[in-house]
Amino acid sequence: MTPAAAEASTESTGTIAPPGRGGTFAALSVRNFRIYSTGQLFANTGVWVQNIALDWLTLELTHSPAAVGIAMALQFLPILLLGMVGGMVADRYPKRTILLVTQLCSASVAATLAVLTLSGQITVGAIYVLAVVGGLVVALDNPTRQSFVGEVVPPQHVRNAIALNSAVFQSTRLVGPALSSLLIGTVGTGWAFAVNALLYVGPTITLATMRTEELRPTPALPRAGGQLRSALRYVADRPHVGWTIALVGVFGTFGLNFPVVLTAMASETFSAGAGLYGTFNIVLAVGSIAGALLAGSRTNTRLRTILVLAAAFGAAQALAAFAPNLGTFIVVLVVMGVTNLAFQAIANSSVQLWVDPEFRGRVMGLYVLVFMGGTPIGGPIIGWITEHAGVRTGMAVCGLVPLAVALAMIAVLSLQPVRARRREAVLAG
Repeated sequence: MTPAAAEASTESTGTIAPPGRGGTFAALSVRNFRIYSTGQLFANTGVWVQNIALDWLTLELTHSPAAVGIAMALQFLPILLLGMVGGMVADRYPKRTILLVTQLCSASVAATLAVLTLSGQITVGAIYVLAVVGGLVVALDNPTRQSFVGEVVPPQHVRNAIALNSAVFQSTRLVGPALSSLLIGTVGTGWAFAVNALLYVGPTITLATMRTEELRPTPALPRAGGQLRSALRYVADRPHVGWTIALVGVFGTFGLNFPVVLTAMASETFSAGAGLYGTFNIVLAVGSIAGALLAGSRTNTRLRTILVLAAAFGAAQALAAFAPNLGTFIVVLVVMGVTNLAFQAIANSSVQLWVDPEFRGRVMGLYVLVFMGGTPIGGPIIGWITEHAGVRTGMAVCGLVPLAVALAMIAVLSLQPVRARRREAVLAG
């Protein structure tokens, strides 16, 4: 399975799905999607509130960027172990029901953090345990949520719906970090966790009020042996899917260790507190919203586009690592946000549209596994580098690794144009 074959198989058809109509916000014409997106506004705001509070609380308790990396890694460890199992569950059972259960579980984790912190009983060990529990919920929730979009909107709107979901997530990044910073600075981190628990009421209500007769449920996958292996073979037979997922894995493992490097940049490099860390997340969100909307306006994608966006993100993060002052750092953060979300949204929607619906849950489970499951590897590595070699070095590594891998794939594509064109001709013929 070579990148050249992947590029050829993608380009042979010109598009990966029927082009959607209605522009950048086409998916909002679907009532269920509007309701679903409203619920995600509440849930994602709470996620950002809790993430900022948890990162900062861990740093306050330990004074160690490596500890922040470990906490982040533990959140994603269950995904590394159970990501595809979560996708298989999503293929077997009603996705809306699964999501209702995971919302309640996530609210319970947030409430437990709130009680422990407000009572003064919180410890680093408790944070680590709850990080694992939350990761177990995410291992089921994330592949289900990813594939559920295909049941909410018709096929021609799937790409746009995924991009708009990303835009919603990033728009809450404008509010969540600011709200979290305000809560931390006034009433403390415990109340930030309590607010997150309360905000889960929003998606629970909206999921319950969706019109089920307007959903497009995928037929339930019957129980049988070898279903995970069949999904892996399915991906292996589709090089464009396999190479995209592989690049997403590198991206997630090394490129997205923001809690580790940005907390350290705020506290060490720029000698500031949680307020500046929250500002960094807001700035990233501004660029990310633009990147998500850019992705939503596209009706087709080539593998080369995904590779170029990954390389651009890596280059921007490497440049940010050596920014001479705060102003320059913030400007480059905007570029990181644009390229990050454009890459994520286009890669995600492309994979979903490249695969058949009956495999979508398991393939997205694999996607989530490599995207988020690499964090238990990358988080501690970047945390250790940041602590022992400096935050600028740690952040540079976060950019240079995905840059190098993307450039290597681009180089292979460039060195095999004849083979790619022949492959394209055969597939098109």
